[in-house]
Amino acid sequence: MNYRIDAEGGQPAYIQLYRQLVADITAGVYTAGQKLPSKRTVAEECGVSVITVEHAYGLLCEEGYALSRERSGYFVLYRPADFQSRSFGFPLQTAGKKNPAAALPALPEDSYPYPALAKTMRKVLSDYGEELLIKSANCGHDILRAEISAYLARSRGIFVQPSQIVIGSGAEYLYGLIAQLFGRERIFALEDPSYAKIRKVYEAMGISCRMLTITASGLSSESLAETDADVLHVTPFHSFPSGVSIDISKKREYLSWAADRDGMIIEDNYDSELTVSKKEEDTLFALTDRENVLYLNTFSKTVAPSMRAGYLVLPEKLLSAFEEKLGFYSCTVPVFEQLLLAEILRSGDFERHINRVRRKRRKQEAKL
Repeated sequence: MNYRIDAEGGQPAYIQLYRQLVADITAGVYTAGQKLPSKRTVAEECGVSVITVEHAYGLLCEEGYALSRERSGYFVLYRPADFQSRSFGFPLQTAGKKNPAAALPALPEDSYPYPALAKTMRKVLSDYGEELLIKSANCGHDILRAEISAYLARSRGIFVQPSQIVIGSGAEYLYGLIAQLFGRERIFALEDPSYAKIRKVYEAMGISCRMLTITASGLSSESLAETDADVLHVTPFHSFPSGVSIDISKKREYLSWAADRDGMIIEDNYDSELTVSKKEEDTLFALTDRENVLYLNTFSKTVAPSMRAGYLVLPEKLLSAFEEKLGFYSCTVPVFEQLLLAEILRSGDFERHINRVRRKRRKQEAKL
């Protein structure tokens, strides 16, 4: 060991120690299965408290680099083979062969930590075995739908049954289901500007779209009042590309609009978990009891862009219509990915990741 803590380094001691331990683990100084030095030994060498070392070791476990065994200590969990698709200090190419990872785009800095994801992947493979080969229910695996239901209740104030949740391979697929559910007779109103694929998917399904001007506070009241649409697709938090987030008054206005014309609202909350606010954003779905809001979200922003999995929450009054029109569709998300997401939600790792990103963003905002 040769760990040094710089009192003037600007980072907490446990973070400095954690980074040095990660460097040694990924460099092969400590190999998979090897026991890490005791907390007391590290504390004495670094001149820090045992609690500081415990925090560093706890972070190693949380990120998937190590595993704690009761009364035995901490053991290295990291294996180079789990990380061959990205460069972590190990060679990725052989002589005469082009590095296949060289042309890959960089992951967003707020993506779910890969070591923790790899650890969970191994756990799912071990826990479920051949069950991973069994086809899930058409609307999604019961286990994932139950975990999403519990997550929405504790984090979003949305209380629904797992049967109200439909799993699909990303937002665009779910837009297609919504279009088929409502049919070509309905007219959709969208934010202008908005994510271009929303309109493209709806129009490809034969839906007529009305583009309503979005202002700094949300859709203009005039455009809402004048449109002949009866389905409103909105992104209440951090609408793309405008970045507009609406307040509670505008949310109430949207809900009144839907109530007055017996309309429906599609609440597209793709980025809502990553708010810097310490208070959870109020959802349109949770603010109304009229069953006229469909809630949609994905894991592409919160886990990784390659995680093509999202979910649609239906009001109970639409369940029969959905089953009759679209219940024959098989779920488009592989069972392994569904159970992986279920385990991330069940373990609390998903919310810990969200909270880390929020804290980081708040600190960045405070420096501006």
